[in-house]
Amino acid sequence: MTPDNDARAVNDLDPFWMPFTANRAFKAQPRLFASARDMHYFTPDGRAVLDGTAGLWCVNAGHARRPIVEAIQRQAEILDYAPTFQLGHPLAFELASRLGMLLPGDLNHVFFAGSGSEAVDSALKIALAYQRARGFENRTRLIGRQKGYHGVGFGGISVGGLENNKRGFLTLPGVDHLSHTLNLDEAAFTRGQPVWGLHLADELEVLIETHGAETIAAVIVEPMSGSAGVIVPPIGYLERLREITARHGILLIFDEVITGFGRLGALTASEALGVTPDLMTCAKGLTNGAVPMGAVGVSAAVYQAVVDGAAGPGIEFFHGYT
Repeated sequence: MTPDNDARAVNDLDPFWMPFTANRAFKAQPRLFASARDMHYFTPDGRAVLDGTAGLWCVNAGHARRPIVEAIQRQAEILDYAPTFQLGHPLAFELASRLGMLLPGDLNHVFFAGSGSEAVDSALKIALAYQRARGFENRTRLIGRQKGYHGVGFGGISVGGLENNKRGFLTLPGVDHLSHTLNLDEAAFTRGQPVWGLHLADELEVLIETHGAETIAAVIVEPMSGSAGVIVPPIGYLERLREITARHGILLIFDEVITGFGRLGALTASEALGVTPDLMTCAKGLTNGAVPMGAVGVSAAVYQAVVDGAAGPGIEFFHGYT
């Protein structure tokens, strides 16, 4: 260390560039936690603070759960890391198998990533690879939704609909957005799914008419929007998206990074709302926030098309994470 670094206080806040944070304001008046257990964080002086958001929508089972802590400790002592590029270890295959049995419908293949943002970008690339494998190389257009949040990768901000996340960054060409379904005049005090808003799903038909189904690879939505304000889908809305996409050979992707693993009571929003997509992203509650991990649940048809459509015996999908 240099003398300047030696002189810097151990608890200096400046080196950490905090994400989605007003850094100058925070570091002038920091709010810090020292530990956590069950439903609470604890400040350095011992004050308990109710964790009403489960971390960042991820600590679904509560903090410092002994089975989770002990499982991480045991595994770190046996095998702390192993690559999955043309190598493997049994637990990765076991986890994929168990997830495949838990996820709805035939989402029985799993592509792992390191976060929700990575899972989203992986799902978009899988959708493009699927269409290409079927001989539809012109199906490159992606459709998201206004107010949608799909992480902060370039793919995610492109299909997402939160303007501050896009401003100042390059976004992908060939992306359109459906309207969001929030309407306080029509559904301000609705309990459960609102009646108003089903017609908004038909905007997808307009985009198909405009661009041609033969140009569209996939539609991605959060089954229940999280970051934009917990927007509950109208009755029949997701079912209508499912019917339109299936009829036109367009993949339907549910981003369940927030809603997955018990957030809505059922394991997934797909299960709770009764609609199964072709691809499903998850993260956050997948590991209770204890280990960075994301995943894409992939239908058997999509997986098989990509694998069988590859030329020769080599790598079928040039994508992956450490």
